[in-house]
Amino acid sequence: MPPDPGLVDLAGDGRLRRLELAVTRRLDGLLHGRYQGLLPGPGSEPAGSREYRPGEDEVRRMDWAVTARTTVPHVRQLDADRELTTWLLVDASISMEYGTAELDKRELAVAAVAAVGFLTVGVGNRLGAQVLTPTALRRYPPGSGRTHLFGLLRMLLAAPRHGGYDEDTAPLASPDLATALDGVHRTATRRGLVVVISDFLDGLPDAPGRAAPWERILRRIAVRHQVLAVEVTDPREWELPDVGLVTLLDPENGRRREVWTGDPRLRRRYAAAAAAQRDQVRQSLRRSGAAHLPLRTDRDWVADIVRYVHQQRRLATAPVPAGGSGGA
Repeated sequence: MPPDPGLVDLAGDGRLRRLELAVTRRLDGLLHGRYQGLLPGPGSEPAGSREYRPGEDEVRRMDWAVTARTTVPHVRQLDADRELTTWLLVDASISMEYGTAELDKRELAVAAVAAVGFLTVGVGNRLGAQVLTPTALRRYPPGSGRTHLFGLLRMLLAAPRHGGYDEDTAPLASPDLATALDGVHRTATRRGLVVVISDFLDGLPDAPGRAAPWERILRRIAVRHQVLAVEVTDPREWELPDVGLVTLLDPENGRRREVWTGDPRLRRRYAAAAAAQRDQVRQSLRRSGAAHLPLRTDRDWVADIVRYVHQQRRLATAPVPAGGSGGA
């Protein structure tokens, strides 16, 4: 089988169709069937209530009205959606333009959009998007069909880049991820699937354990929707290579700093700090109730999505041990 196409030179419809073939050939059949969308789950359409089963049911699915009437804990039952509305929030901020592998982070974000789009396209299903650029939050209303999806992919691939800073360039006052998530929360009024594609570095607090500024609004979205957080990273964000003296640039504010990478203690401290930062992102996403899919620019992103879906399906279908207990 020929290798999957890269995204660096994707432009015409022919190459976009090659990308569609690469995605659907390797993922189709895994993400369709009983469930609509990318997340294993029961769906979002109300279908009555039943008694709460400790250790098996999520507390956030509690049906408090029925519980109050019967004095017995009940949870809402949900049917799989027959028509799925998926909202994408694509982070196209300056930090997403970084990359040292075959793809940069922004190109990998487009690949993730393609995977979501090609696999949720169907009769009645609709796909909408909000794109967080360095200067504004751009909204694209939901549409259906391959023509709509191809138009969205072309727009993302052709979108202008910031191009970096020079000494006379002032940092941009761009909208933040929390503001963009609030826009999704206000726009996505019908229950469905929300996919957030970002490096999630926006506004992370320096102190470990503290909540990220976007965590609260993401938690509010997860109460109503199924949420998939696609975390995009690059290998150089995890560790520094030994390449001598380098100048590091903060893409969000333009600050520069010269670093001697030949110091092994510096590289160890960098790797430890990077691991702690990524753990902070994971913890924030877990507390928010979002499913977490990490993708890296130096890995096979389609294979990573396949492994993720297999893992989620196993967890969703695993039997609950007899006598298991859980707390409300």
